[in-house]
This record gives sequence, structure tokens and C-alpha cells, in this order.
Amino acid sequence: MDSALIGILIAAGIVVLLLIIFGIYLWATYNSLVTLKVRVDEAWSDITVQLKRRGDLIPNIISTVKGYATHESGVFESVTKARAETLSATSPAEAAVAESHMQKSLKSIFAVAEAYPQLQSSQNFLQLQSELVETEDKIQGSRRFYNGGVREFNTKTTVFPNTLFSKRLGFTSRDFFEVAEPSAIAEPPRVQF
Repeated sequence: MDSALIGILIAAGIVVLLLIIFGIYLWATYNSLVTLKVRVDEAWSDITVQLKRRGDLIPNIISTVKGYATHESGVFESVTKARAETLSATSPAEAAVAESHMQKSLKSIFAVAEAYPQLQSSQNFLQLQSELVETEDKIQGSRRFYNGGVREFNTKTTVFPNTLFSKRLGFTSRDFFEVAEPSAIAEPPRVQF
């Protein structure tokens, strides 16, 4: 065989081998990104479930507090508005703003409740407070899990060489679920038994 032909065959073999390696890398990266995207979507779904659960508790808390503090309509309207805003949020950015408003509203309703000792000793109110605290803990845990998944996903899409083709494959960075005003959640609603 001619040495030029052998050189061409070796070069073609190397090119084919490199294309196969690149294809395997692309396939593995794509599958990894899909897995991370599904994990982030699932984590966001968990957050929305917990926000809905808290939203379902709010009317019961308002009803219970209204029975004792009928003249606090501004507080009730604020909580109702914050609840609607939270339930209608469709993105982490919208949910973060709504979360800040909800935390402020919850603090105000529990401040009203502190002025009514009979309300604070009501078994129904205590049960609702306990469920709310449990739900708030689940929201925070879900938020941490979601943000961890987003961090991993965003890192995977932006490191070299993935950044060269991740957007072309339809993978763009995701938003973290960070509360717009961290001071709003710095101190969670207090529950006194």
C-alpha cells in the first residue's frame, strides 16, 4: 500500500474516533442536563405545593383571628392580597416578591393575634399556627433543595466546553428562588404555646 494512502486512512480513523468521542460526550452531557432540569422542575413543583398548602391555611387563620379582632380589616386584606399574589406566582422571581409580601402580612396578623389572649389560647388557632410553622419549614427546605439544583444545573450549563452548546440544545440558566427582601424572612412568624 502506498504510504500516502495509509496516512489518509490513519487521519480519517483519528477524525472518526474524535467524532465518536465528541458524540459520546455530547450525549452524556445532554442526558446529564436533562436529568438536572427534571430535578430542578421537580423541586419547583415541591415549592409550589408547599406554597399552595400555606395558601390553604391562610383563610382558616384569617377566619379564626377575625372572630376575635373584627376591626382589623386592613390586616386581613393585606394577608388575602399576599396569599393571592403567592398563589398566582409562576416564576421564582415572582414567587420571591410574593414571599416577601406574605411574610410581612403573616407577621402583621400574628402581631394582631398577640393582642388577644383568648385567641392565643384557642385550640384551633394553636393548631393552625403549628401547621403554618411546619409548612414554613417545608417551604424553606424545598427552597434550599431547589436552589441547590439550580446551582448545579447552572454550573453544568456554563462551564467550558458545555457553554458552547448547552444553549443550542435548549438549556438556559434558571433563576434562584431568593426572597426579594431577606429581612422579611429573617425572623419567621413566632408561635407561642
